[in-house]
Amino acid sequence: MTGVEVNGYTIEPGAHLGLAELEGANLAGADLYGANLEGACLNGADLRGANLIEAWLVRADLSGTILHEAFLVRADLFQADLHGADLEGSTLQSAALRSANLSGANLRGTILAEANL
Repeated sequence: MTGVEVNGYTIEPGAHLGLAELEGANLAGADLYGANLEGACLNGADLRGANLIEAWLVRADLSGTILHEAFLVRADLFQADLHGADLEGSTLQSAALRSANLSGANLRGTILAEANL
């Protein structure tokens, strides 16, 4: 999924989606490589299989979000709220997770190699 409009926001690599309201949005398979999602509300969104490589998710609300097999390689999740998120089988290699809230998150099968916790 790329170049699609969701809730008035264009979903594409490098998109500027800071503070975007995407709560509960279906973004399965979205290509958000290098996108700026700082402070965005993605609570309960479906990001299954999404490309979030090098995405900026600082202080984003990802609580309850479905991130099955999503790619968050080198993503910055500083102070992101991931409580209750489903990250099963996702790749967070070299991701910055400093001060992120991972309470209750499903991390089964998640690749966390070289992640900055």
